Amino acid sequence: MTVRFGLLGAGRIGKVHAKAVSGDANAKLVAVADAFPAAAEAISAAYGCEVRTIEAIEAAKDIDAVVICTPTDTHADLIERFSRAGKAVFCEKPIDLDAARVKACIKVVEETKGKLMVGFNRRFDPHFMAVKKAIDEGRIGTVEMVTITSRDPGAPPVDYIKRSGGIFRDMTIHDFDMARFLLGEEPVAVTATAAVLVDKAIGEAGDYDSVSVILQTASGKQAIISNSRRATYGYDQRIEIHGSKGLVSAENQRPFSIELANGEGYTRPPLHDFFMTRYTEAYANEIASFIAAVEKGAPITPSGADGLAALKLADAALQSVKEGRLVKID
Repeated sequence: MTVRFGLLGAGRIGKVHAKAVSGDANAKLVAVADAFPAAAEAISAAYGCEVRTIEAIEAAKDIDAVVICTPTDTHADLIERFSRAGKAVFCEKPIDLDAARVKACIKVVEETKGKLMVGFNRRFDPHFMAVKKAIDEGRIGTVEMVTITSRDPGAPPVDYIKRSGGIFRDMTIHDFDMARFLLGEEPVAVTATAAVLVDKAIGEAGDYDSVSVILQTASGKQAIISNSRRATYGYDQRIEIHGSKGLVSAENQRPFSIELANGEGYTRPPLHDFFMTRYTEAYANEIASFIAAVEKGAPITPSGADGLAALKLADAALQSVKEGRLVKID
C-alpha cells in the first residue's frame, strides 16, 4: 500500500516533511496547500505534486493522510477537520498552546476513531534511538538520572517569540517529551528557573531565553534539562542517562566526523547549524513510522496523549518560574 499525502503548510518545516514523504518508497505526496501561493508552488515544482486548497484536500478521494505544518493556532481545528474526513493526521507540535483545547481535540480524534501522530521527531533520531535501545536492553540497569542539553545556535525573531507560546511550550517541549521517553516513568513534579541572558527584546516580549528544569518521578528518578537560545559553537544536542549499572550517552553530531591533529592541537569540524540538518534522519524515520502505522492499523506514537503530557509539563515549568516553587503535576 502506498499512503497518499496532502501537505498543509509549505514553510520551513513543511519543506522538511515534503522531502521526507517524497523520499519514502511507501508514500506519495499528492498535493500541497499554503496561504502563500509561491510557497506551495515551490513544493509542487520540487516534488511533482499538485497545489490545492485545504478544502480540496479535505474532500479528496486520492489522499489518505495529511501532514499539518501550519501555524500553531490552526493545528487543533485542522486535526479535527481531517479526523472527521477520515484521513490519518500527522501534526507538528504542539496540538495547541492550551491544554483544555488539546483535550477537546483528542476527544474528537477518539470519537471519530482517527489516527493522530504528534511530531516529536527526536524520538526517531538514530543516536537517541540507540540510547533508548541500550536502556530497554538493561545495559545500564535501572534508569536513575537523565540529563538533556538543548541549545539553539541563535534566537528566533522576536515576532516569532511573541506567537510561540514561550520557550517552555516552543523549545523545551521537545525535551519534556524526550525526558518522558527516556525515564520510563511520568514526571510528577517540576522545578524550573528562567532568565533573559541572550536578548533583552525576548524579555520585553514576555519570554525567557535561558532555562533550567528538574523533573521528578514518583520513584525519585530525575531529568535535568538545560536550554539556551544561544550557542555560539552550533546546535548543541546531547543526552546522558545514568543508571544503576552504568551510563549511556549521545554526543553532538557534526556534518563530518573527522578529527585533525597538528602542531596546534586537535580540531574537529563545527556542529550542525540547526535542526533541519541535525535531525534529517529523524524526520525521515518518524514519517516512515507514521506510514507503517497507517498501513498496518497499528497504534501510533507519539500520540495526542504524548503531546498533552509534554504541554502539561511546559505549563508546570512556567508556573514554577513565576511562583518560585516546585509544582506538582495533576
